Amino acid sequence: MRICDRWMLEGTTDRCGRSHSPQCITSLSARTIRRLLQQSGLSTRRKLLGLPLTQNHRCLRRQWCDERRMWVAELNEVVFTDELQICLQHHDGRIRVWRYRGERMLNSCVMHRRTGPAPGIMVWGGIGCHCRTPLSLSTAIFQQDNARPHVTRIVQRFFVNHQIESLPRLARSPDLSLLKNMWSMVAQRLSQITPPAATPDQL
Repeated sequence: MRICDRWMLEGTTDRCGRSHSPQCITSLSARTIRRLLQQSGLSTRRKLLGLPLTQNHRCLRRQWCDERRMWVAELNEVVFTDELQICLQHHDGRIRVWRYRGERMLNSCVMHRRTGPAPGIMVWGGIGCHCRTPLSLSTAIFQQDNARPHVTRIVQRFFVNHQIESLPRLARSPDLSLLKNMWSMVAQRLSQITPPAATPDQL
């Protein structure tokens, strides 16, 4: 530890001084550091988004999975549902442009977007083990993502009055809906349509 402390303070590990000028730590620019990192095979990436979990969250997740890990017939009764809002002008931040330095403000390098709510449509879907779901099912275990419209008192009373069983969902738990993958496919296909939809009716 003494050697490390001496290096941090003096830039050398020698115990006694020398006749030449003392060594110092060479400063590196941010550009040089980025270049060295790229040469070593590293590349910059966006951080994966995640929810901060406490130890209690982790324990409840484990308990939830342990209680249902042997489900086979029960999973056949679960209906996975989800909704998707499709906007006419939707940008997820992943659009890239190739440009030279100083071209940031060129019109071709600017992503134009509306302010306020964008026009679009809302779609809903459900999927089970054997089929896609109609709008109404007589018997099923309802899976939902605990969105505020789903957990309001009036909705909870509707579930109770109509004897709709809901799959329990823990706080800060991952989305279990299988429809997320389908929504990605829908968005990809919509982006490939030329010319793109200009009105909600065209969507």
